[in-house]
Amino acid sequence: MFTCSSSRERKLDAPKQEIALLANAVNLLVQTASSNGGSFNGPSIDEFFPPTLFSIGSFEVNRVMVIRFIAVAVLVLIFWLGTRRMKLIPGRFQSVVEMGLDLVRVNIAEDLLGKKDGQRFLPLLTTVFFMVLFMNLTGVIPFLNIAGTSVIGVPLVLAVVAYIAFIYAGVKKNPKSFFRNALFPPGVPWPFYIIVTPIEFFSTFILRPITLTLRLLMNMIVGHLLLVLFFSGTAFFVFTAGGGWGLLGVGTMAFGFAFTLFEILVAVLQAYVFALLTAVYIQLAVAEEH
Repeated sequence: MFTCSSSRERKLDAPKQEIALLANAVNLLVQTASSNGGSFNGPSIDEFFPPTLFSIGSFEVNRVMVIRFIAVAVLVLIFWLGTRRMKLIPGRFQSVVEMGLDLVRVNIAEDLLGKKDGQRFLPLLTTVFFMVLFMNLTGVIPFLNIAGTSVIGVPLVLAVVAYIAFIYAGVKKNPKSFFRNALFPPGVPWPFYIIVTPIEFFSTFILRPITLTLRLLMNMIVGHLLLVLFFSGTAFFVFTAGGGWGLLGVGTMAFGFAFTLFEILVAVLQAYVFALLTAVYIQLAVAEEH
């Protein structure tokens, strides 16, 4: 009975997902068709630095900031609605929220850090995962169409948080030997420390937060540019070039739809990878050899 019910629910949800994806595609088409001025305008890096909408004191708010506020508000609302009246036999909405929480708890926190440390760092890992996920998904939501993580601010802040958690975990576990063991690995002949120590310092304390930031940032930037390229190409071929060029518009529209699905997969994977790497760094900090 449970399997049949789940199958019916998935079949009912499928048209809704297709409608949402189609709405996103149509929205992008309308935007690009109204702004191309009779010529093809490809994606530009300027889209990630939109003009200021309003200011709060000295704090300027643009379109990307508004999208981030929306993502955080929706995230808080979903978890508030899903946890305010917890039941022993959960309903569908509570089950979805619990599945998301269990994904982080079981597959990331406890799997890498064990029960004790996993529970200790679970709030951080859960926050990182869902914050990245929701801000990534704004890139494929109609009328938003840009990820909140596609500008360096949020990825950098989250990478710094992960870096601080790594340092905190290591110092908390081994306050006297954490930095010494990180920079001077045991078992290495002392003359080799002239080479090993600078490499360890650069890779452990500088390269990790940089790569964590850039991995998320570049994936979201490239995904947005590809989607804009396909849908702006569709708008140009269909509404501007006309004639036989419309057939190419059909092709670019199909690629745009396929890459929208791919971008959803990338959004989920990048959230998982970011939280997973944060847990890996913490695990390395609390390992016995440190």
